[in-house]
Amino acid sequence: MSTDEEYAELQRLKAEIHYHVYRYHVLDAPVISDLEYDRMVERLKQIEAAHPEWVTPDSPSQRVGGAVSERFAKVRHPAPILSLGNAFGVDELLAWVERTARLDERVRSADFVVEPKIDGLTVVLTYRDGVFVQGATRGDGEVGEDITSNLRTLKALPLRLPVDPHGPKPPATLVVRGEAFMFIAEFEKLNRRLQEAGERTYLNPRNTAAGSLRQLDPGLTASRPLTLYTYAIVAADGPTPQKQWDLLQYLKALGLPVAPESQYCPGLQEVLEAVEAWRAKRDRLPYEADGIVIKLNDLRLAEELGFVGKDPRGALAFKFPAREVTTRLLDIGVNVGRTGVLTPYAILEPVEIGGVIVKQATLHNFDYIAEKDIRIGDRVLVKRAGEVIPYVIGPVVDARTGDEKPYVPPQTCPACGQSVEHLEGEVAWYCVNLACPAQLVRNLEHFVSRGTMDIVGLGIKIVEQLVEAGLVKSPADLYSLSKDDLLKLEGFAEKKAENLLQAIAASRERPLARLISALGIHGVGEVMAADLARAFTDLDALASARLEDLMMIEGVGPNTAQSIVDWFARPGNREFLARLKAAGVWPVSEQKQAAAQGSQPLAGLTFVVTGTLASFSREGVKEYIQARGGKVTDSVSKKTDYLVAGEAAGSKLDKARQLGVPVLDEAGLLKLAGE
Repeated sequence: MSTDEEYAELQRLKAEIHYHVYRYHVLDAPVISDLEYDRMVERLKQIEAAHPEWVTPDSPSQRVGGAVSERFAKVRHPAPILSLGNAFGVDELLAWVERTARLDERVRSADFVVEPKIDGLTVVLTYRDGVFVQGATRGDGEVGEDITSNLRTLKALPLRLPVDPHGPKPPATLVVRGEAFMFIAEFEKLNRRLQEAGERTYLNPRNTAAGSLRQLDPGLTASRPLTLYTYAIVAADGPTPQKQWDLLQYLKALGLPVAPESQYCPGLQEVLEAVEAWRAKRDRLPYEADGIVIKLNDLRLAEELGFVGKDPRGALAFKFPAREVTTRLLDIGVNVGRTGVLTPYAILEPVEIGGVIVKQATLHNFDYIAEKDIRIGDRVLVKRAGEVIPYVIGPVVDARTGDEKPYVPPQTCPACGQSVEHLEGEVAWYCVNLACPAQLVRNLEHFVSRGTMDIVGLGIKIVEQLVEAGLVKSPADLYSLSKDDLLKLEGFAEKKAENLLQAIAASRERPLARLISALGIHGVGEVMAADLARAFTDLDALASARLEDLMMIEGVGPNTAQSIVDWFARPGNREFLARLKAAGVWPVSEQKQAAAQGSQPLAGLTFVVTGTLASFSREGVKEYIQARGGKVTDSVSKKTDYLVAGEAAGSKLDKARQLGVPVLDEAGLLKLAGE
């Protein structure tokens, strides 16, 4: 890079940093993340270090904080409210210790205090004769904004010291530095309340805390769940502790809140161990913390070390890998899950988060996109915590140019082109095409499972083999498989192929309820399938059912009824049913057959089965009862007519006795059925 290009970059960086400082400190509406800001400042410092003659008084490197808003009265701090130098890794931490040790050998044997670097708003609190009289923001480090009325609304801030009358007496004038913030749980509750009220939600706790404290209406501040931790004395009329650890205990004794996670470290080794411990527990903290602050415990030594530029040498901010960054949302893609649920995802302009390049992030669901008003082309805030999949928090609305495009959910499945289903009151959008390639393996796995068509020997690995070989593109294809087809697959010999074909053939005889359950209709499980099998002779009859017919069946609500009607209305599903019928997989309701023969002895009775029976499997006894007109449910209630109990019956037997539900053994069931 030429000198002219480097100088031009310097001027551009200065302008951009000034703009972002203004947005962060004055408007409380940043459009970039802390990581991006830190990188700009670091690059600026690199250029200025190489060309010290280019450093000017207006350079961002020469100031401490941000601008001061004209909306508030000005407060001059009794001492500079300084920011800290940053370290982004252990090597930089060790380099800081080595640099300061070269200035004063006492650093090599020093003890330290580690405190959380909470992502909030720095505040300066003034007490006179123990009474809170003024509160201010940091501002530019020399002059802040008077937010006394707003700070008075914080319940964590004591209006008089000491809180405990037996505590230490504070100096006549005491100026304390702290951080105002929101606990994550309280921030999430606030956002839920705002969402329910139809109001705009916030992106993160830091911006919310800063914006709440810098309101002209203290009533609005009072409605926000703000809290406070203190950690330093800026000025005092009398003596105060000269060890940082003692100072924290002193503040706490006065009744000022102190971060309970702060810890004393006897030496550098303990600091390094603390760094690793804090990294591990970061995601479990009740507040957002973007790092830890490592301080020399000896405050006199820290003061004697002085400053490098505007940064005190006696303390360092150790920054965690960034979890939140902003980037451009290039597009929104859609995945089709194995259950048919359509899930949107963000296609991002690549960005580094915590040492990982992120190109995609989850958007949760289509309602989330609408609620957050996320648009294609937006600058979005993306978060990645630990090993959690990155997700989009929301758009940076103030960064919009007008070219962003609102997103419309797809009307057809991106995998198969069939129209999708979205039922009122549900979050998910579904593709209900049984032959959809994106969900074929899952649909086949469900179709052949023990509770549905029960094709013995056809597990998930063989299902995947059949799909990968192109032998099965729909569950109906199972009934046209040949021995030659199976022998082409790895692991198949004559006997295994014959056994599987026999199991497939045997599944043609499964009762109607099993087949209905195997179809995988949204909202239709085993119990519902049994109810439908009692109400309809076969799948032709069920396919012809109207919405009102279905809703006449106990337990079938409007959404489930609509799912059933929609499933049978789809051309792909109708084609699948035609192929099943041609393959001889078309059971007729056993209950209807029995009713025609006048043999429904269990009609109108509700049963629950528990324990192990001698002559029946669990599925077998259900089918026996259902074939004779009875209904089988999973839980005992006052509506249960009989509990069928075998060996090792558990809590269901106890509940039946409590409710006075008659209990039958296997012989009693057979007798009731007239056999």
